[in-house]
Amino acid sequence: MSTASPQVVTVSGRLKSAVEELRRVDRLLLGGDLDPRILTDFRDALNRVRNTAWSAQQYLTRKDDQQDSNSVLSLLAGERIRATYQLCQALLSDLDSPDVRFQHGQLAELQTAIKKLSDRRERGPQPSISASRRSRKRNRHVKPVIH
Repeated sequence: MSTASPQVVTVSGRLKSAVEELRRVDRLLLGGDLDPRILTDFRDALNRVRNTAWSAQQYLTRKDDQQDSNSVLSLLAGERIRATYQLCQALLSDLDSPDVRFQHGQLAELQTAIKKLSDRRERGPQPSISASRRSRKRNRHVKPVIH
């Protein structure tokens, strides 16, 4: 009898299907005529998935061992920054290409997201909820000093 949650079973099933599909794609890559841009996008996507899978595995391992998982979450955030940078570079090339046509709404949504990110970055790091809770717990044990 399996004790895995339905969500874990669904994710596991999708991962298994993805592995099978990647094996089929591997065979296609060995003998196909490839568009270099599409191949680059594919490789970037695979790298993101590989790094995210590694981070998720590290997170689960540390969580199971009762270790601090914040460093893994930081690595994952760093990977998202790296991937975003690469996507921005690719978009710059696309904007310069007469063959690529963008819809105005897509660029407006992207600009809005970039503005929000920039505004949030200017405010600086925010304390995490768990850090706030740890701080409150520590402060409960500290006796107030009365002058």
